[in-house]
Amino acid sequence: MAVKVFIKRKIKSGQLKKAYQLVTRARYDAMKYKGYISSETLTGIDEPKIILVVSMWKTIENWNAWRNSGARHEIETEFENFLEQPTEYETFVLGVQIPE
Repeated sequence: MAVKVFIKRKIKSGQLKKAYQLVTRARYDAMKYKGYISSETLTGIDEPKIILVVSMWKTIENWNAWRNSGARHEIETEFENFLEQPTEYETFVLGVQIPE
């Protein structure tokens, strides 16, 4: 079942251009991984230093494979230089899921 992953980052002042370059690099690398469907990048209106990436994957296992990959780890290590606070993650399955 498809999942959406919300990745929220608050970027230090003066570092947005470099952060967006990393977001683009991460997207191109993620496209090579099994189960990647799409992603979009949003910028906060009231807080322009907030970048929200919404990434869609076929399964949570596909997302976890990318999240735990060496390529992504390298990118996240670089991101740490630009962040005001730790990256926040939330995962959601598409549709309403009613527990049995």
